[in-house]
Amino acid sequence: MNIEPDDSKQVVLQVGAALKKLRKERQLSLEDLSELSGVSRLTLGNIERGETNPTIGMLWKISRSLSIPLMALFSSENGVNLSRAGKGLRIPGEGAKWVIEPIYQNGNHEMEMYRFYLQPNSSYYPETHHHNTTEFVTVMSGSISIQVNNESYTLNQYDSISFPADGTHSYINPTHEVVVLHIILKYGQ
Repeated sequence: MNIEPDDSKQVVLQVGAALKKLRKERQLSLEDLSELSGVSRLTLGNIERGETNPTIGMLWKISRSLSIPLMALFSSENGVNLSRAGKGLRIPGEGAKWVIEPIYQNGNHEMEMYRFYLQPNSSYYPETHHHNTTEFVTVMSGSISIQVNNESYTLNQYDSISFPADGTHSYINPTHEVVVLHIILKYGQ
């Protein structure tokens, strides 16, 4: 997950506590969840105890196996949510080629919104999302190529696209500037 140093321990503990609560609510053992998610029992235990910093790919596998939105693992209970660009939780990818900033999640876990930064001449190949998930993307700055099931789409500033996110898709920034996207995930029932 590799988050900013100031918040890393707090977020790791929050994710661990949320995972343990969700697992117990579903009456799953660590072994059961390991079989469902493909994440080792030892790693799941370490995540729950806040002893490891899981990757975003690992968290996608866990959330998919529990049929919950990714942000349910980061949830907190407060009434007003303010998201400032570059502040709060930031999840950088391998080699700092991309950064995801969770913005909002609605209360019944049907929708999540992210701010996404993709560095120049970089690409991002996310895990497939939950079944019946739709991804909505708006380019806030820059230009990007988005591939969905082997079809390529070029989007410029303020262009938007939506597509089924439970299939393969990728983001490619062939330019020399950072691309900023707003991404909404809408989970189907």
